[in-house]
Amino acid sequence: MNIKLLAIGKTDNKALQTLIDDYTKRLGFYVKFDLEIIPDIKNVKNLSEAQQKEKEGELILSKLSPTDQLILLDENGKTFSSVGFSEEMQKKMNSGVKTLVYVIGGPYGFSPEVYAKAQGKVSLSSMTFSHQMVRLFFIEQMYRAFTILRNEPYHHQ
Repeated sequence: MNIKLLAIGKTDNKALQTLIDDYTKRLGFYVKFDLEIIPDIKNVKNLSEAQQKEKEGELILSKLSPTDQLILLDENGKTFSSVGFSEEMQKKMNSGVKTLVYVIGGPYGFSPEVYAKAQGKVSLSSMTFSHQMVRLFFIEQMYRAFTILRNEPYHHQ
């Protein structure tokens, strides 16, 4: 199975980027994982919130192939414990999904078209985090899920 994380806008905090790179490298020992950054469009001339969501939605949807399973990181998504998330990942692998695509949206969320295409939503917390931090938290939790599935000690350190 391949896992892709799509995110809007680059990470401009070097300390966060170093940690994201570290966990991305670690995750690569377990699964083919790609982090793809979609250019930030907030600087495009005076777009409304709805227009920005629509433009970002078009960019997100353009990155998908017909067989990809799309899961949104969304505040209204399903919450998991770390063990529960690892079990969910095992189910996805057992189901034969070829590519699982998770998406961190822009500052205003997702367009209706992206919501319509999504096959699920996951929430990392009921708290709000910066989108840059969510990248790190998600990749770390994905790494943790694979260490749990392999009964490796990382989860209990």
